[in-house]
Amino acid sequence: MNGLRLRLLGNRRKENHEDRIRVMLKNIPIFDGLSKRELLAVERILHKREYQPDEVIFRQEEPGMGMYIIESGTVEIISEPSQVQLSELTDGEFFGELAILDESPRSATARSKTQCTIFGFFQPDLFSLIERNPRLGVKIVMRLARIIGERLRKANERTQRIRKEFDQPAPGLQ
Repeated sequence: MNGLRLRLLGNRRKENHEDRIRVMLKNIPIFDGLSKRELLAVERILHKREYQPDEVIFRQEEPGMGMYIIESGTVEIISEPSQVQLSELTDGEFFGELAILDESPRSATARSKTQCTIFGFFQPDLFSLIERNPRLGVKIVMRLARIIGERLRKANERTQRIRKEFDQPAPGLQ
């Protein structure tokens, strides 16, 4: 009887962990709106990895192969060689998503600030998913394209604001 109870508890823990992963995925815009079955297909191709504090996840200028989703912990995105922190990300946030579409070099370094559990979602796995389930693959790629397009628009708006501020003469110099 104790063996059965332990197996049931183990199964329940596994189900709770899988439910947490699905909830986390649902909260990421790339996977928002996917069905439970589609989320399960994505979950199957995620690669879980543990990182120690100050461990490099990827370095600036390395070829990108995929994106990362933080289950727990804190990651900093750093510009090299100046070591300027560009952003700090935590539980449920994602980074490196452009690498799913494009293998160009990373524009910054990602490093764990704390103990982290991170899931990798890599381009070869997405391509394999697209072959097996084209409809799901297209949903993911379209959402990803929208997110990248939105970020590009915001960056363009910031650039235009900065240019306008730079082009304005300083008070008293007119």
